Amino acid sequence: MTLTYYASNADKMGERPSIDKVERTNSDSEHHRNMTRRILWKMDTRVLPVLALLFLCSFLDRTNVGNAKIIGLEQDLNISNTQYNQGLAVFYATYIASELPSNLVLKKITPKIWLPFLAIIWGLITMCLGFVQNFGSFFGVRALLGIAEGGLLPGMVLYLSGLYTRQEMALRIGIFYTAASLSGAFGGLLARGLSAIGPRGGLEGWRWIFIIEGLITILAGMVAYLLLPTSIVTAPYLTAEEKEYAARRLQGDTGTGRTGTADRFNPVLEREEKFKWSEVRRGVFNLQVWLTATAYFAILSGLYSFGLFLPTIINDLKITSNPNQTQLWSVIPYAVATPVTVVIAFASDHLKLRGIMMLFTLPIAIIGYAVIANVASAQVRFAMTCLMAIGMYSSVPCVLVWNSNNSAGHYKRATTSALQLAIANAGGFVATFVYPSKDKPFYHKGHTILLGLLVYAWFAILANVLWCNKINKDKAKGKYERYEGSGDDRDPAFKMIL
Repeated sequence: MTLTYYASNADKMGERPSIDKVERTNSDSEHHRNMTRRILWKMDTRVLPVLALLFLCSFLDRTNVGNAKIIGLEQDLNISNTQYNQGLAVFYATYIASELPSNLVLKKITPKIWLPFLAIIWGLITMCLGFVQNFGSFFGVRALLGIAEGGLLPGMVLYLSGLYTRQEMALRIGIFYTAASLSGAFGGLLARGLSAIGPRGGLEGWRWIFIIEGLITILAGMVAYLLLPTSIVTAPYLTAEEKEYAARRLQGDTGTGRTGTADRFNPVLEREEKFKWSEVRRGVFNLQVWLTATAYFAILSGLYSFGLFLPTIINDLKITSNPNQTQLWSVIPYAVATPVTVVIAFASDHLKLRGIMMLFTLPIAIIGYAVIANVASAQVRFAMTCLMAIGMYSSVPCVLVWNSNNSAGHYKRATTSALQLAIANAGGFVATFVYPSKDKPFYHKGHTILLGLLVYAWFAILANVLWCNKINKDKAKGKYERYEGSGDDRDPAFKMIL
């Protein structure tokens, strides 16, 4: 009796929620979970496969030159190894130059038009590589390919940041980024099959690799135009209720007692945001973008050289009897890295950690490079290529999404995303020249250079974790109060992800 009396009075005094209020809260939470599940399922099954397809084509079309090299490209074009490397390097020069301008026009043209347009253009250019006759045409077409491909990845990251919350981004980017590792596996198999077409129609076998893969990219661009929505509120496969809820969910206002900017930037303010150079400057002079970009530069130096030279490295290990077997062996490291990348991306979202995850994944690649640079056994060195692939590929979703997660305001985020990738893709220059033919079969110097870069990346990531933690502590102490209500990443309620 006494217990009942106190419980009843506690309800009246507001010391304990009433049964009705608890049931209403539980009902709201269940509604939130069901709506979120439905929206994510529809977006994941309709948007991510299309982006993964475009990214797969992108990596195929930039690295298929490595497959073409071992079956006669240099000999047929009568170019030296230095000229071949120059053709690789010019791609990255134009690729880097096109990233920021592409991101700044993305909002005006819309991702639905711009991303498929880029794919169709670079597909046509890839086909042209199948008809080059000398160094001049090879160099020029590779330069054009860089211009066309440069806007894809920063555009996709910016596009996804308007469809998913910060805590959902790593898994999604991890899923479509596995297309890069799949491209290595699929590229080796496809190159093996396509090279068997020639010589036919007066064209050598390696030319058919470019022609058919370019045609596949053009078809992928057309499919992307038909399937990609402009934004979450225009997605045709969402009901009116789901569109409204999805928009509120991005803002953090879902009626479940959760509030917005702590989890998410303000999408309403971003849609109304006008271009200002001050936001571009805020992005350029952001310490986080330089720490993550230089770390990503180190990772991509390894990743690009891995994609461009893995067939050559395997060929020089003498564990295969001919180039066609080499194409098939090159599948294995990518096939191993793919599931690990997805698992790490899932864990990163679940734990809401980015840099801290990388402090554990990067050492895997560091061990791989340290061993392969100093061991003579062909079997051990091949095993190390698997560790190198796992460590580098599984780190990319975390570093790629981390910068976007911690930038709010459309034009600041557009700037930081593009700037990070522009700096990082300069790793392509390192990749192009790090494995000269004179260093084969051990490539000790190249492996050692990449080992040093990855060690730097580990320390840069550690520094950024500490810097983000300092910003969060400063916000908790009230040092950012003047930015309250700004709707961008300076708002005290906007917490940096570590």
